[in-house]
Amino acid sequence: MKDFVRTRHDASLRAPLDERSRALRLMIVDMLACAGRGHLGSSLSLVEMLRVLYDDILRFDPARPDWAERDRCILSKGHGCLAQYVLLADKGFFPRERLQEFCALDGLLGGHPSANKIPGVEVSTGALGHGLSVGLGMALDARIRGRKHRVFAVLGDGECNEGSVWEAALSAGKRGLDNLVVVVDYNKYQSYGETSEVQELEPFAAKWEAFNFHCVEVNGHDIEALRAAFGGVPLSPGKPTAVICDTVKGKGLDFAENNLQWHHKSSISEQEIASMRAQLEVRRA
Repeated sequence: MKDFVRTRHDASLRAPLDERSRALRLMIVDMLACAGRGHLGSSLSLVEMLRVLYDDILRFDPARPDWAERDRCILSKGHGCLAQYVLLADKGFFPRERLQEFCALDGLLGGHPSANKIPGVEVSTGALGHGLSVGLGMALDARIRGRKHRVFAVLGDGECNEGSVWEAALSAGKRGLDNLVVVVDYNKYQSYGETSEVQELEPFAAKWEAFNFHCVEVNGHDIEALRAAFGGVPLSPGKPTAVICDTVKGKGLDFAENNLQWHHKSSISEQEIASMRAQLEVRRA
């Protein structure tokens, strides 16, 4: 079963990226060129998930980041923040020019997202395992107040080693929080090894189902599959939803894909930046 799970979407995961996905990745590369470092592999696997959420699913108003009726999107996998930053800038939460301040001493955007500084960031994350617990509280608060917004918590697969994830899942399932959606970036790698070697997650979907979630598995780089999954929530009334997204760590750059040296990279060279841009170049109209 383990080998099947790790390879079942390989062919479709290798499908070429469309122009928007490549353009978003080029924005990430521009940030890396300024900072010289960052969690590249961990961010590139997230791009399509966050793109679909912000383009098609989430209700928000960039002019009113604290709008009470907005959907909440928590990037519990905070080290993947490069992907979230480019979507927030793209949607107008802050000027695109500020992306160039990534990891600058006096800049807006740090190596992990900060809720008290960055418009559109719901929760300060980086210490893994907390985002779903906070999302659980937000979903409960919405139910108590009779509000209709949804809460999306985006987790990493390595993060799911944390016991706090499963404690929150158990509570969410017990309470039938169908306004809560867990999205897992299942790229099969964490910081220092394959998830199957560090801490096996399989049978992964069955675990979420045992906690009373309606769980679906999709190709996390397939835009239409993501739209269908996210657009249908809640997938079962009276149950929280879990969407397990099979992805490629470092998706879009052949030298970074499934390469743990690019989980986090320091001292990125100009030659490496040029190679990234060459692979992701988007034809301009």
